[in-house]
Amino acid sequence: MFPDNYKYTKDHEWVAVDGDIGTIGITDYAQKELGDIVFVELPEVGQELKAGETLGNIESVKAVSELFSPVTGVVLEINEALEEQAEIVNQDPHGGGWIVRIKLAEPGELDELMDAEAYGSLVG
Repeated sequence: MFPDNYKYTKDHEWVAVDGDIGTIGITDYAQKELGDIVFVELPEVGQELKAGETLGNIESVKAVSELFSPVTGVVLEINEALEEQAEIVNQDPHGGGWIVRIKLAEPGELDELMDAEAYGSLVG
């Protein structure tokens, strides 16, 4: 249900790492809890984020929730498709619904995040 090669936070964000690049999104569990997503507020390219810091907001028909960065780094790319089609997060939360890509500043932080099994137990 949750990709094994991703790392997860208790706030329901995930990060997939390729070299020193981390792709961040929200989990399938989170998108189901939010319901129909209508807007995603994205950070600016070049913005520096610290682990645990707000990187934007996600708005559904039910609520507005903060998005938190699971790792420290600089924003390299945002998923511009979400500006026109926020519902991609509902349709493909672990793939096309990614939110931001960052250059990892402190790769050791990944060791503090949950693996898929631990996250599955959290939301179980």
